[in-house]
Amino acid sequence: MVSLLSAHVPHGGTAPHGRRGDGAPREESLGEVQLTPPPHLPATLGCDAVGVPARHGMRLLSRLPGNGCVFADSDWWWWLVPAGSDADLRWPLPACYAPGGYVPDRRPRLMRRLGATSPYTPPIPLYLMVCQLTGTAPAWTVPDVGSRL
Repeated sequence: MVSLLSAHVPHGGTAPHGRRGDGAPREESLGEVQLTPPPHLPATLGCDAVGVPARHGMRLLSRLPGNGCVFADSDWWWWLVPAGSDADLRWPLPACYAPGGYVPDRRPRLMRRLGATSPYTPPIPLYLMVCQLTGTAPAWTVPDVGSRL
């Protein structure tokens, strides 16, 4: 069963340290909201969000294990992931990665599966499902690993 709750709109519209992910000061006029989990699901790892067009939302939701917090509006569905889940990953289009969970203010609503124990969707399964959905081969940077034989 899926329930709807309202999204949290930050007062003052500021990200940590008053900056957007690109280093520019954050202002109210940008028309963004920060997606945050409900208080009973603390985001101890920080929060980023991964969005897909709404037409793909239910398909992803039904196939992902441990969905965590999912927000939706008429155009986009957003999954909360731990901060930094874009490290060494190239999220394929049309997916959108939102550092800090700042997304366009289209009045997203929190959808969550009852009984969720974490605010996060595991980013690797989400990434692989988005790649499959878009017909894109997964690609990430693998650090150089030395071997002594």
